[in-house]
Amino acid sequence: MNAEVLIIGAGPAGLTAAIVLAQHGRQVMIVDEQAEGANTSRAAVVHARTLEVLEPYGVADRLAAQGIHTPVFTIRDRDKVLMPVPFGGLPTAYPYTLMLSQADTEAHLLARLEELGGKVIRPARVSRVEHDADGVTAALDDGQQIRAAYLIGADGLNSTVRQSAGIGFTGGTYAESFVLTDVRLSGGVPRNEVILYFSPAGLVVVAPLPGGLHRIVATVDEAPKEPGITFVQHLLDTRGPEAEPARVQELIWSSRFRIHHRIADTYRQGRLLLAGDAAHVHSPAGGQGMNLGIDDAVHLGEALARVLDGEPDSLLDSYAATRRAQAEQVVALAGRLTKLATAAAGRRVLRNLILALAGHIPAVRTRLAWQLSGLNRRHAV
Repeated sequence: MNAEVLIIGAGPAGLTAAIVLAQHGRQVMIVDEQAEGANTSRAAVVHARTLEVLEPYGVADRLAAQGIHTPVFTIRDRDKVLMPVPFGGLPTAYPYTLMLSQADTEAHLLARLEELGGKVIRPARVSRVEHDADGVTAALDDGQQIRAAYLIGADGLNSTVRQSAGIGFTGGTYAESFVLTDVRLSGGVPRNEVILYFSPAGLVVVAPLPGGLHRIVATVDEAPKEPGITFVQHLLDTRGPEAEPARVQELIWSSRFRIHHRIADTYRQGRLLLAGDAAHVHSPAGGQGMNLGIDDAVHLGEALARVLDGEPDSLLDSYAATRRAQAEQVVALAGRLTKLATAAAGRRVLRNLILALAGHIPAVRTRLAWQLSGLNRRHAV
């Protein structure tokens, strides 16, 4: 054996699993096909439950110190507040949404792994995975083979591990395209609030990031290949604040993408296990994707550490069943939020009226805060 556990994919889920296993004293190897880590921000939301599960592994305080604490998540129709979702009253040491780029999150995770003596082997592309009763063999493009007792596939949407195992990835793709960009803004956008503008013209999300930046996410029928300042400004002009309009001063980077909503048919096949985007992908609505993947990784790392210590491997079956059930709930929540966000133009006025009425009900606001923060997953075993 080259390692007790081989992890394929050094994104947030893979790095987290490696940290957990290394801190428990297990021999872990992690490989990634990228020559360097992520250089764009992609995910930007770290929720309270994610910080809670990372706390024992020496990462939560580092993230919290660098990110922007946003104590409220607000749904608006232009300047009108439809539904405030406050996190300040939640029973957690992290009563806020933490805004931090994925690149920074990964940098802190990698630094912690290196403190524990681990490192990422890169670039190393896995072309094939085989498993038997005694272990797993991963073949690399350069002809090398890595042998391990267990393998974690944290290798994303197009997971080689999942495909090698023949595990289905059931779901579909949303019709709309999404625009994702980081910009410098001036005007009427607060620095301590994540805002979903559910305007009659369509959705635009505006959220603060460190360094004076804002993350903007919007749904459009067909996004340009490289959304520019003029395009982003038009989104804000037609969907964002009116009384004090937001102005794009600088565009740092932008991209377009389409969103899948899929869940792996199983998270375990023998000694192969899935976590993160290899196991589930969904709409960015609510900022759940990276958070659910990190949560997966902590649970899986802890279960594998116990199995390697001699406990029954039925713990891995429990991981697979529990986490898949959690993913179904999260994908359903993201789907409902996306359906609201992408409602047909003729239904948006009614949608906003219903949201405004629901926003006056404390129980509705509290339930949504628990779901978005991930605290509703606290007692899942």
